[in-house]
Amino acid sequence: MTPPIDTHDNGLLDGLLVVDFSQFLAGPLAGLKLADFGARVVKIERPEIGDLCRYLYLSDVEVHGANTLFHAINRNKQSYSANLKDKLDLEKVLKLCAKADVVIQNFRPGIMEKLGLSFDQIKQINPGVVYASVSGYGEDGDWKDLPGQDLLAQARSGLLWLSGDHGDAPTAMGLAVADQLAGNIVVQGILAALIRRGRSGQGAHIQTSLLEALVDFQFEVLTTHINDAENRLPKRSAFNNAHAYLSAPYGVYPTSDGYVAIAMTPVDKLGEIVGSEALAAYADEKQWFEHRDEIKQRLADHLKSDTTQHWMKLFVAKDIWASEVLQWPDLFQSTSFKALHFFQELDLGQGNSMQAMRSPIRVDGDVLNSARPAPAIGEHNAEIDREFDLTTIEDQSITKGGFDEIVK
Repeated sequence: MTPPIDTHDNGLLDGLLVVDFSQFLAGPLAGLKLADFGARVVKIERPEIGDLCRYLYLSDVEVHGANTLFHAINRNKQSYSANLKDKLDLEKVLKLCAKADVVIQNFRPGIMEKLGLSFDQIKQINPGVVYASVSGYGEDGDWKDLPGQDLLAQARSGLLWLSGDHGDAPTAMGLAVADQLAGNIVVQGILAALIRRGRSGQGAHIQTSLLEALVDFQFEVLTTHINDAENRLPKRSAFNNAHAYLSAPYGVYPTSDGYVAIAMTPVDKLGEIVGSEALAAYADEKQWFEHRDEIKQRLADHLKSDTTQHWMKLFVAKDIWASEVLQWPDLFQSTSFKALHFFQELDLGQGNSMQAMRSPIRVDGDVLNSARPAPAIGEHNAEIDREFDLTTIEDQSITKGGFDEIVK
């Protein structure tokens, strides 16, 4: 594999300016993806306070005084601090937005309008802008003003009822899945809008929400449910549930020293391979769903008799869809993971550094790397003021409907 490249040396979006007003995860994640493609992302933050995610820690892990969560989401960006309720600061930000290719925000519906920074207001000074909005639950309906937080969106989306065994309490996913899905969906919309703008010059307002992202995430099972004439809900397996709409043996099974995951596989064939006459007797495919819990229990009892390595050797030899279940240290030691060069070093200054993930996309065989960490609040104000001539405001008219809207 060729050496990693710095995305700002040869980026697919080199020359594009992104003005990012968003906080926490969904919006900033979209900005991060664009930055990794080579766009210049300017993060607008409140003076002294900044993005509240700067103070939100995943755990007690701290690297050289740095918030690892904030660096993970906001590396490779610049920070411009501005008080959006101050007339002069607002004028500067509006002038910057007038030159932006993309604007991102994830505030509750109505907030950007009050600030004078909504899509319609920015479009007046920048007709070709691609403006992206991420909300919690959309911009209409009873939920639109409720807190758009990941766990709460998971709860409202129905997602919590798909995990765990039948009878278990609703189970949350162990990641901020709504934020991450919404951020990636927004990037898809932004890139599509940029292609259209390149052809016609027309801007666009890209909108999604945490709720829409999670409903889309469930499209496979929801499409089945809404087309079921009996309107049945999926029935989770009472034992070793992994997918409510899939038959045995789909699931994760304990061995004598670990776990193996087994996907779609004929139960009778699997029984022959592992040496279980009881499983080999299930030759009728209909039985694999009708007797799902019974089959899973028999398979689990059988696989406990030997090691993960023993079973995986058999499965690989017979091309069975199975995998050992790895924890992170095991994954990191695998040759396949090492070949991906997924970790990169962020330069924190003063000889300090921290590890972070790179972009998961490669371009022409090149890994997209950047050593730029998350910025300090307002770190790039002077540079951006000079470059975009924000220190000399010549056209006061661009604030019409902006500052005046705030003070009403």
